[in-house]
Amino acid sequence: MSITSTATSAKGTHAMNNLADLTTPYLLLDPEKMRANCERLQKHMDKLGVPLRPHVKTAKSVDIVRRMIPAGRGPITVSTLKEAEYFAEHGFTDMTYAVGISPDKLPRVARLNRAEVTLRVLLDSKAQAEAVVAFAKMERLSIPALIEIDCDGERAGLQPGDDKIVEIGRILHENNQLAGILMHAGGSYHCPDKAAKQAAAEHERMTAVAVKQQLLDAGLPCEIVSVGSTPTAHFAKDLTGITEMRAGVYVFHDLVMAGIHVCSTDDIAISVVATVIGHRPDKGWIMTDAGWMALSRDRGTAKQEVDQGYGLVCAMDGTPYPDLIVANTSQEHGVLALRKGSKAKLPELRVGSKVRILPNHACATASQFQGYVVPDGDELVFWPRINGW
Repeated sequence: MSITSTATSAKGTHAMNNLADLTTPYLLLDPEKMRANCERLQKHMDKLGVPLRPHVKTAKSVDIVRRMIPAGRGPITVSTLKEAEYFAEHGFTDMTYAVGISPDKLPRVARLNRAEVTLRVLLDSKAQAEAVVAFAKMERLSIPALIEIDCDGERAGLQPGDDKIVEIGRILHENNQLAGILMHAGGSYHCPDKAAKQAAAEHERMTAVAVKQQLLDAGLPCEIVSVGSTPTAHFAKDLTGITEMRAGVYVFHDLVMAGIHVCSTDDIAISVVATVIGHRPDKGWIMTDAGWMALSRDRGTAKQEVDQGYGLVCAMDGTPYPDLIVANTSQEHGVLALRKGSKAKLPELRVGSKVRILPNHACATASQFQGYVVPDGDELVFWPRINGW
């Protein structure tokens, strides 16, 4: 029994009718849910009149990203240079590397920019700006750079109004390398209600517009005004002054996004398929072969209204078992149990039974696998992904 592996086509050549024949754990992707997720956000961006620059760190697969961006050349956002190199090999030419640049990575950035790829880098310090400019001058090329702004105290970046923004802008502009500004509203991941997510989106927008004006007032250009997170992308009501929106996890969604009501659990497009390997009736446990090596250690729902443990357990048709979660993990063991306080009955799952586990964090769980098993009519195909840096 085999699966077709393809990095260029959605169709396979080997028929397979039974997912239960595959060795577990594996990562199962529902292509229709993925398509619906992509269409939902794209329609919202079209309504607001702002281009979407998808963050490919979630999928890391050309088969998936070509379905997010039919044109197949970009724009995309990457989180590693390995992603940038991989997507460049597949014809993508418009990229932003949205992690602060370090000088040791500049030779790899240069190789891509010499290969007719526009790869922008991100920085938030004078030292980084000087390093990028010095390297670019030495190599006689241009490396466009974005200044990172901290809009909500969640991560890296300069505070709006900081004089360093203009100082760094001047360093870059003198060598024609100032591309604009970029920020990420990470605080939106802590906003369960609609009004809070809308407010986070508007705060992100207003911060970006103010920083752009700060640069313009100093006589500096600011062509790109890049914002984004999956929650703010979905709940933004006005993007006046913004030139692009970035988002990534929306392609699959996950339990964290469901926990803050960006999506429902039924929208989650990936799941880890596991096999029941034992029982501990004295403890109310069902054991599976999917531990943290398959699910990741991410506990992103732990502080949410509903703690989903290490994942929500579903039947193979995708129906969640009432209150059944992955309560604990070791490297290759998953412990299924009813959530504390539940009055549900533990399902009867015999040894050899298969279950699907919805992930807390789609990016972290997907990174545990080499690719996606994708039902395609009566066939299954395997879409490879890349990992590493």
